[in-house]
Amino acid sequence: MLVLRFSCLARSTSSAHSQPAFMSRWRRGRSSLLLLLLRRAFLLAAVSAAALFLLLSHQGPDPYSSSPDLAFSEQLSVDPPPFSEELPVDPPPASALPEEVSGEPHPASASSAELHAVPPHATAGSEGGGGGPTCATVEEMGEEAVGGGSTEAASLRVRELIRRHFLLHGAARVRSLPAAEFCKQGFVLGKASEAGFGNEMYKILTAAALSVMLNRSLIIGQTRGLYPFGQYISYTDHSFTTGEIKHLWRKNRCAQTYGRDLSVRVDNFENPSETNVLCSDWNRWKDPIIWFDGTTDAVGIQFFLKNVHPEIKTAALTIFGSLGTLHARPNTFGELMRVIISPSQIVQRAVQWASKGFSPDIVLHMRMMANRPVRARTAAVSCIQRAIQISGLKGTPRVALISDTPSFVKEMKQEISEFAEVTYFDYKSFAKSFDLEMNGKDKPLDFRSRDWGSAPRWAAFVDFFLASSATHTVVTGAHRRVGTTYAQLIAALAAANRHGHEPSGANFTFLSSVHSNLLVDGLSTQAGWGHAWSRYAGPLSCPRQAHQCALTPLLPHAWWDGRWRSPTARDVRRLLGYGVSLSDTGEVDEERLASHCRSRRDHVKRFHLLPPHKG
Repeated sequence: MLVLRFSCLARSTSSAHSQPAFMSRWRRGRSSLLLLLLRRAFLLAAVSAAALFLLLSHQGPDPYSSSPDLAFSEQLSVDPPPFSEELPVDPPPASALPEEVSGEPHPASASSAELHAVPPHATAGSEGGGGGPTCATVEEMGEEAVGGGSTEAASLRVRELIRRHFLLHGAARVRSLPAAEFCKQGFVLGKASEAGFGNEMYKILTAAALSVMLNRSLIIGQTRGLYPFGQYISYTDHSFTTGEIKHLWRKNRCAQTYGRDLSVRVDNFENPSETNVLCSDWNRWKDPIIWFDGTTDAVGIQFFLKNVHPEIKTAALTIFGSLGTLHARPNTFGELMRVIISPSQIVQRAVQWASKGFSPDIVLHMRMMANRPVRARTAAVSCIQRAIQISGLKGTPRVALISDTPSFVKEMKQEISEFAEVTYFDYKSFAKSFDLEMNGKDKPLDFRSRDWGSAPRWAAFVDFFLASSATHTVVTGAHRRVGTTYAQLIAALAAANRHGHEPSGANFTFLSSVHSNLLVDGLSTQAGWGHAWSRYAGPLSCPRQAHQCALTPLLPHAWWDGRWRSPTARDVRRLLGYGVSLSDTGEVDEERLASHCRSRRDHVKRFHLLPPHKG
């Protein structure tokens, strides 16, 4: 229509010169009409083009983005088909991982190829302009996270390092040193309360790791003469107590004879403006005792990997492995736990009762916080089936269930019993069998019951040591955040118990079951430094993923050096408080960090365990 109007206009214009003179005035009057028609033609063409564009590019509404309520509705979810009982033959359900997996066993570090799956949901934003991916699924991130090579080999190297450290700096040798040598000795204090077990245990493990880095002895602090969780956990003889150090300090007259007061230098990691974790040479600190406080997860101690002093950084690399490489990192916290803690007698008795004398092949830990979403259960069952295939188990596998929500355990047992022998710790039956009294102090506080669950505290320790006896795989899932500190420590200790033992040591695997409701916006829901996937919560995580069953590192990453790791905006702001300028993709501005450290002074905070000597 627009073309016809233009052609008519052209013909009328070309014949204008041949018209008689008396027609000129009529012609000028008609020109205004032609201009009006021309404007209308342009307007009509624009509207038609816009309508055509919308018709060609229109897509149906995205149920995830158009209705948040629908995205999180369990009633409206569509569950995948039921699982086949013949696991070695039939492939797993499409909702988990669509590829077939060989039934042959593979080491955890080498099984990433078997777990790799290209997501069927590939979004428009997953491919960059050059054809390369701009985001990744959790499974793809898991392949990068665990690295290549042998986690077992790296862990056994650290195991030997820890063994030699405690042989030289353990309590048995140090307490027998002559006074002159004892008074020169340095110590690291690990002090915990009885809040969440995972967070508090990381405080002690951080102190143990720091003692190895700085060649100091380990002190595990007590409260009114009791160790943290001392009713349920036995601690190593390699460590001191503060009471014993005070006694030996007086006995050897360290202050009077050698002029060394028993002082404690405190560095609070939770206060970015005061901590010296990045800028100070801790080897030069002269105080007898160092207390690195506020380290409630795997992150704090790994900040030393970015310390500006080469000696400190090298010591951290020795025990935690290199950043940003493709090599597997050691299971450092698992190796430390293997030496430092063990179950108390009553807890060990309960573990044996629950396991019926057999260690579970696979453990499923689900932190549900009194919720029972269908999709979380579906994803977890799928992940267990994948774990069975990866580990190459023959016969009926033994699966132990651990959860803070007892009703969820019973539901999971019904589904898993179709293809596995299922066990879990029924604390009520155990208490009746052994005539144990349920003391009020053992029950969780009311305000903590949603966080810790309704069971008494001691049941969580039975669950912990039952789960850490797994021989092949630990699977972790959750209603909200996957890979809590509690789950991390279960997997770490279980792997440490297997490493060095054939054949399952090299084949030990840690898997994360992440259901699709948690992946509507990628891994953004996993922000929070204590969680296993926190370093992958940034914009490089693809939105709207299907259920994921991903390889998970035994040593959680504390920095963003590596492919697919990306910080959240909150991470970037928080790092600025420590003097670290972090890019949107996780790179640290090393020059700016060095400049920051040159411009600040060490923050010194100390107190005395014994009155200073006035000589």
